[in-house]
Amino acid sequence: MFAFIVRRLLVSILVMIGATMLVFLFITAGGRNPVNKFAGRNPRPPQNAIDQLTHRMRWDQPVWLRYWSWLKDLVLHGSFGPDTNDTVNIGSEIGQRFLVTLRLVAAAVIVALLFGVATGVLSAVRQYSIFDYSATFVGFLFLAMPSFWFSVLIKQAAIAVNQGIGHRLFFTEGEATPKSLMTSASAWAAFLDILGHLILPTIALALVTYASWSRYTRGSVLETLNADYIRLARAKGLRWRRVLIRHGLRTALIPLATVTSLDIAGILGGTVITETVFQWNGMGRFLLDSISNVDVYATLAWMLIAGFVVIFFNLLADLLYGVLDPRIRNA
Repeated sequence: MFAFIVRRLLVSILVMIGATMLVFLFITAGGRNPVNKFAGRNPRPPQNAIDQLTHRMRWDQPVWLRYWSWLKDLVLHGSFGPDTNDTVNIGSEIGQRFLVTLRLVAAAVIVALLFGVATGVLSAVRQYSIFDYSATFVGFLFLAMPSFWFSVLIKQAAIAVNQGIGHRLFFTEGEATPKSLMTSASAWAAFLDILGHLILPTIALALVTYASWSRYTRGSVLETLNADYIRLARAKGLRWRRVLIRHGLRTALIPLATVTSLDIAGILGGTVITETVFQWNGMGRFLLDSISNVDVYATLAWMLIAGFVVIFFNLLADLLYGVLDPRIRNA
């Protein structure tokens, strides 16, 4: 198992280095100069100010030298590069935004996995039953819904409920209530406030994802239950529940581990829309603000974090293969 982990780690490091090179080249060589928005102001800033900004943004260097300077600062100092606003630290800003987005992504993944696995297993065990047909219909219904439309729909429904009952039951804006508006300063009150703001965005992200994961789980469980070793276990007199949980479900979860690891990157991308709809100050809002302000290094930092998340969860999926299937572990 140790050799298996070392091999996957080495491959992941090489992939991450290659990803940084591609992302840097695509972002910085895209033809958008962050200095142009300052040079195009009316009245035009002094030329020496433009030259200083060009030097600070390293736009007076070749692309390969820009990449080397950026990579060296990232590895040695943990710096993501200069921002067009010299008072902003990209690392600190994206660190705060990432924590906000992380709790949304984690909640959505947990909810989608719990409901997806439970629904998929029950649909497979009760194949062609009323529950199976109902779960299939609901799954395809959520799959057909665009995420941006579904988020707006949930928000408008929550606003209508709040107006109908005469007080706020659901939080529809922001990731938390500002401290100046909090009625209580206790840690428990702050936790409940964050949890309340988390409900609607989590539903918007989780239901669309749950639909596909439940379909994958159903198909995988059905294929596993028809395997010869499952028939042999049943013929030996083992209880059906034990066969399902200890022998069938463990094997059936292997394809779901792959789908989950790949879809987490999609969930992270979906937060761009969800955070915009619910006005969260997370990674999604950070990306949109960086693009609109032509903050090249800030956009690059977002892409780098997203790439790291993809590679990390692919590595995690490889390690889960080794846990779920000893044949892969010893390969």
